[in-house]
Amino acid sequence: MEKIVLSIENLEKIYPGEIHAVKGISFNVKKGESVAIIGSSGSGKSTVLRCINRLIEPTKGVIRLNDEVINNPLADVNDIRSKIGMVFQSFELFSHLKVLDNITLGLRHVRGMNKEDAEKSALEVLARVDLSDRTEAYPGNLSGGQKQRVAIARALAMHPEVILFDEPTSALDPELIGSVLKTIKSLADEGMTMVIVTHEINFARDVADRIIYMDKGLIAEQGPSEIIGNPKSDRLKEFLSSIDEDK
Repeated sequence: MEKIVLSIENLEKIYPGEIHAVKGISFNVKKGESVAIIGSSGSGKSTVLRCINRLIEPTKGVIRLNDEVINNPLADVNDIRSKIGMVFQSFELFSHLKVLDNITLGLRHVRGMNKEDAEKSALEVLARVDLSDRTEAYPGNLSGGQKQRVAIARALAMHPEVILFDEPTSALDPELIGSVLKTIKSLADEGMTMVIVTHEINFARDVADRIIYMDKGLIAEQGPSEIIGNPKSDRLKEFLSSIDEDK
């Protein structure tokens, strides 16, 4: 039986003003599985990720990582975030630190590694994302695609149980998207457990083991990646048709 790494049970999030962003959804993510969450803007996709990583607190529900309840008020948030990496659409790099230092910061201050071991680990993950030659560069001297790959390397360096991707290509120019998608696909091929919120429907179909389609805070349909080509619900059909019309 495949191990469940991440479990979401009856997750609900209501923002001030009675904005019901997520309405009691549940799903599991197995070890080595890539799950893509798709849906229109405002459907609750990013809210789900932010609840998982404790960036915001859910209104109701239980989130488990390896059977440990991680939205318990007594849980160590820093420990949780070392086990659940997150890659944001806006990179979130420290502009005043070089690439190498952006990656070693968490290793030294969260993992407690010494400088030599932290730098060795950082160099290994930078090689994985094809950025070994940019260790001394500052983020301001990198392209958007390079910044995002540094952000991915930073998450990988912590050896997380799961990596969450929140629209990782939405801030990139079209010509820079390919290198980031290639990096994420390589992680999927290596068996990294991932949850990917994306508007890149073809990428979701090609990379994800499973698709979750959210609409108005609910899971309207989920299943293997084949549902992109053969949706069962009318809502997913309409969503996919609207994307085709926009192209």
